[in-house]
Amino acid sequence: MSAPERDEPARLGLPWSRTDPAAVLAVARGISDDLADGLAGVRVRSAARGIRGLLDADAIGLADLSGSPVWAGRAPSGTRWLALVDEVLHNETRAGRPPLLVVPLHVHDELAGVLVVAGRVRAAAVREVAEWIVAALERARLEASAEHAAQAELRALRAEISPHFVYNALTVIASLVHSDPERSHELMLDFADYNRYSLAGHGDYTTVAEEFHAIETYLALQRAVLGDRLRVQIRVAPEVLAVAIPYLVLQPLVENAIRHGVEPRGAGGLVQVRGEAEGADCVITVEDDGVGMAPAHAEAILAGRGPAGSVGLANVDRRLRNVYGSWFGLVVETAEEAGTRVVVRVPMFAPGVMP
Repeated sequence: MSAPERDEPARLGLPWSRTDPAAVLAVARGISDDLADGLAGVRVRSAARGIRGLLDADAIGLADLSGSPVWAGRAPSGTRWLALVDEVLHNETRAGRPPLLVVPLHVHDELAGVLVVAGRVRAAAVREVAEWIVAALERARLEASAEHAAQAELRALRAEISPHFVYNALTVIASLVHSDPERSHELMLDFADYNRYSLAGHGDYTTVAEEFHAIETYLALQRAVLGDRLRVQIRVAPEVLAVAIPYLVLQPLVENAIRHGVEPRGAGGLVQVRGEAEGADCVITVEDDGVGMAPAHAEAILAGRGPAGSVGLANVDRRLRNVYGSWFGLVVETAEEAGTRVVVRVPMFAPGVMP
């Protein structure tokens, strides 16, 4: 270990002058993970134990705004710590001094709880660890907010499932019950699969294979409704089938191709869906030879300013950009009476993205 590395824990104010900084940071990361559910989470006691080890304290208490700490080590005797916690929760400033110190924890400028430190611990070390705790709580809150937003996006997308399509599909199935019961049974199974995938609860990610299966189910129902007016071509390279992709990304694109491209044409049209690898990316295209639209109109739709029923494209585009960055949003190529081609590009292997 070099001299600068030996000095790092002391510079941070930590009591372990001979401790490997990598080990200190590993403990800090563990504390951050334990606080993923906040100060009221099930792993807060584990976080308190990690903090106690970092500070070499007699005891560590972590409390949310209820003022009831979860302790690692024996809680201080007497009621002085109760009075200090109450003072911090009311005044939002540090109270006491070693061997009993209570530090406020502000998350995004709001008081979220307190850190109680019992023992002869250097103030610099307490400040450093308090900053780590606050950073962990801020990250946890941001991640929870992002997850909530993602679920809201999916709920909005599910709400766009066309009642007109559902009604037509059920009507066709009912009409075949007596004339072609086997075909009716097959379509009913397809309809059940369609609803299970589109409406049931899912995680954040699925695979290209699952999305293509959902597309095939949806297209089987649409072919039953539209008959010869709808022609379909689906081609997907085997190497991209296992690629992780945000859930419910491709089906809305196919639905838009039919509803806004093929159906408005009396003669119907062709929908092509392709998936292939291009370098380190998986590229999926959904193309129709329908009525198309003005490029400015497509731009407005992607910006969320489109008419009712067109929100799906903006929703998918926004979710892709949130996950992968701006390079991986939708690309829409279209012109009036020239059809529409939508391109989805995602990394073949994206860190942190799991189906």
